[in-house]
Amino acid sequence: MCVILLRGRMRLRGCAQVAFLSRKHMGGFSELGMNMVPKRLFFTKGVGKHKERLTSFELALRDAGIAAQNLVRVSSIFPPHCKLISRKEGLKYLNPGEVVFAVVAENSTREAHRLVVSSIGVAIPADKSTYGYLSEHHSFGETEDQAGDYAEELAAEMLATTLDLDFDPDKSWDEKKEIYRISNKIVRTANVTQSAVGDKNGRWTTTIAAAILIFEDK
Repeated sequence: MCVILLRGRMRLRGCAQVAFLSRKHMGGFSELGMNMVPKRLFFTKGVGKHKERLTSFELALRDAGIAAQNLVRVSSIFPPHCKLISRKEGLKYLNPGEVVFAVVAENSTREAHRLVVSSIGVAIPADKSTYGYLSEHHSFGETEDQAGDYAEELAAEMLATTLDLDFDPDKSWDEKKEIYRISNKIVRTANVTQSAVGDKNGRWTTTIAAAILIFEDK
């Protein structure tokens, strides 16, 4: 069954009926689905500090360049045929008030001098017609390198399991990377990571790392 929210009430309908309505009123269910596959993706990160936690998050979004958008958090698939672009180029596609889908890692602390970090990892398959993985990781006490490597390893390991790569999960990240490289099935792994030290005066310190999904193809 499928759940539809209509004027504040939930209705249950059979998926076949939903598909029929989609084809009739939206020009085809499969076509709509394909239009919802992002064409581009960029990474960004930021940090904010304020006496209010919510405001520190807002300042982190501003630092990342994505405070003027309405963010919808989604799970972590790198779409087939998606192009990874720079933050500078990616921000040109965004408009104030736009609903934007994003994979977001977020962390906050108000403990003075506490190390806080947020990271997004990515693993991209060599075959561009298949999907890759994005991972979110946030922690305390880790350096940017430690958190970034961990997020990157998470994404690569999830992709490796879908590609039936034979690897030992207990091996080090460097050893796994060599296995992935030799397989020629994973073309790239990377991460974007933001760390910060908790404000000495006890203000909230928030870090974010995000992968922004772009549908427009221009």
